[in-house]
Amino acid sequence: MRLDDFDFDLPEELIATRPARPRSSARLLVAAGDAIHDGTVTDLVDWLRPGDRLVLNDTRVIPARLSGTRTRPGAAGEGTARIEVTLLEPGTDGTWRALVKPLKKLREGEEVRFAAGLSAVLEARDEGQAVLRFNLAGAAFDAALAEAGAMPLPPYIAQRRAADAQDREDYQTVWAARPGAVAAPTASLHFDAPLLARLKARGVTFTHVTLHVGAGTFLPVKVEDVTRHRMHAEWGEVSEAAAAEIAATRAAGGRIVPVGTTALRLLETAARDTGAVVPWQGETDIFIYPGFTFRAADALMTNFHLPKSTLMMLVSAFLGPERIRRVYAHAVAERYRFFSYGDASLLLP
Repeated sequence: MRLDDFDFDLPEELIATRPARPRSSARLLVAAGDAIHDGTVTDLVDWLRPGDRLVLNDTRVIPARLSGTRTRPGAAGEGTARIEVTLLEPGTDGTWRALVKPLKKLREGEEVRFAAGLSAVLEARDEGQAVLRFNLAGAAFDAALAEAGAMPLPPYIAQRRAADAQDREDYQTVWAARPGAVAAPTASLHFDAPLLARLKARGVTFTHVTLHVGAGTFLPVKVEDVTRHRMHAEWGEVSEAAAAEIAATRAAGGRIVPVGTTALRLLETAARDTGAVVPWQGETDIFIYPGFTFRAADALMTNFHLPKSTLMMLVSAFLGPERIRRVYAHAVAERYRFFSYGDASLLLP
């Protein structure tokens, strides 16, 4: 499999920079059998059956983008410099891995100061990333980050506009609970309280799992032979209660429908050993591309993904490469909105 197998032409104007309002008014493409249906996210009530179970990622996006300054006293020609930081993941020793721009301007041991009394010292460099130690920890760190940080919008949005106060609501699911993600589980952004109530009344049930989405989800694939690509690892958990709910739904003949590729990747990780979703906790770097055998998911709700991305490979595996090409050609022709703030699809193999 070559990288070009997952390429397609996407007009730039189809990249969404703001979400639909209300959330559930976004468009929904349903691929069922050989047919493609156009509707809105509210139509989920008609496509899902009583006894189906939606699996929802309850990760919470942290305001991981920071802008600060470093001052190098006495350094001729250096003075004060602006430093942009995007937090990636916490270390077990209290440090944070981060992307820093410009990293080459920062020396080990040097301090960067942000707003809200927050500062960080560069402890090390590792494969182009920074290892930072902040002056605050625990609740004090969380409070300062909430004040000083901005939502880490994906590059294809950040290149077009800066994050603002509205993104703190828009780029967060209505059920977000466990802080730790630096990117949103974007298919879940289409749900609001009225839609959830209608689905519940329909007899659809819900299970929450956690996968802390990392910035690596936006990293480009750089190898031509996609089977050689190595995924970034992300922390996730399927609780005992979640595994039991999924097993009960399967036993009763209901379908398991992950909302988003993050929930799907986590379920498939938890089902690798036994073929059934079991309680699981840890880091997963599962890479799903055509030829993968799915064990956990019966359908998938997801947004429209970037050309040549690992997520494009995942949906190609789920629906089949030829079918997904037809789906994406239809989405482009019908002017669906793409990527994180874009429209949604429901894929029924």
